[in-house]
Amino acid sequence: MKEVYITRLSKFLPNEPVGNDEMESILGLVDGKPSRARLRILGNNKIKTRYYSLDKEGKSTHSNAQMTAAAVDGLFDDKFPISQLQLLACGTTSPDQLLPNHAAMVHGLLKCQPVELIAATGACAAGMQAFKYAWMSIRCGNTSNAVSSGSEKFSSWMLAEKFEPEAENLKQLENNPIIAFEKDFLRWMLSDGASAALFQDKPNEEGLSLRVDWVEIASYAHELETCMYAGSVKNEDGSTTGWIDMTPEEWANNSVFSFKQDTRLLGANIVPSGAKMWKELVERYNIDLDKLDYFLPHLSSEFFRFKIDEEITRLGVPIPQEKWFTNLTKVGNVGTASPYLMLEELLNNDMLKKGQTIVMMVPESARFSYAYAHITVV
Repeated sequence: MKEVYITRLSKFLPNEPVGNDEMESILGLVDGKPSRARLRILGNNKIKTRYYSLDKEGKSTHSNAQMTAAAVDGLFDDKFPISQLQLLACGTTSPDQLLPNHAAMVHGLLKCQPVELIAATGACAAGMQAFKYAWMSIRCGNTSNAVSSGSEKFSSWMLAEKFEPEAENLKQLENNPIIAFEKDFLRWMLSDGASAALFQDKPNEEGLSLRVDWVEIASYAHELETCMYAGSVKNEDGSTTGWIDMTPEEWANNSVFSFKQDTRLLGANIVPSGAKMWKELVERYNIDLDKLDYFLPHLSSEFFRFKIDEEITRLGVPIPQEKWFTNLTKVGNVGTASPYLMLEELLNNDMLKKGQTIVMMVPESARFSYAYAHITVV
């Protein structure tokens, strides 16, 4: 089995950073009224700025595929041109359409030679599924290089206009209609952007490379019901009904295509299951926690920082806070792109040294999956 190295990382963040006070002017007011939950949610997640692929009037400036293509293109230059690319693996939660798949749309924009494609569509772990596919392809000798990406265009899903039919429908039922918290919650949590990694079977001749030692991904859907969802409604028994079994009128009246989150289920399960998996990996790979240099947890909200810390400490596999690195407060929660954005900042801002080790942790709340990767700086 070949060793696999990340030799380059790039990112694309659209437009200018958006501060907390600007969000609602861009996304719009549902039923013409400010959100009752916005300040409370922002107070918990601690995000200060994020990026939207929208202009100040809420009009789209970039598609998901365009942002991803820009990030991928940033990996190549005259020394290693895109004409050498062999495989493209793209992960996203928010593709621009159902078909063709996201990777095919990105490839179409890159206008390079024929390449192998894989599209992973899901929540946050989809970016790591693409990451693992690229890693495995080189490790088993199928290719000598590959690119994986994570990207999101959440903003267009969160525009107030998408909720107006439901608000109008609620007006007919009650005097003071408001959109359910499970839908309003994610409007103040998510943001846009893309990041990509170039994997090769040899390290850089000059500068640092990141050797990917292992990648582990596991789903706990057999134990836990759906928590974050879109394109469906959740029933009282915990099951979901998908858009294909609903009428267009029901789509509009229930904001079926909005992102929704069962926050009670999230709070009860996202930390314990991920911490349990971390303990199992520490034991399986005999990880010396004292020698770990960086821990990169994908946090959807700073609210979970100390809950994770408390739980992994309770299980006897602690990582001191001084080893944690995140950039959530600056770039926002960019879903599948967030793990890449953390790694990109470490590498491209000269924060790493040879011999250091990194662990990435990526929880996914859709139906509770977790991804971990162990990396050595070489």
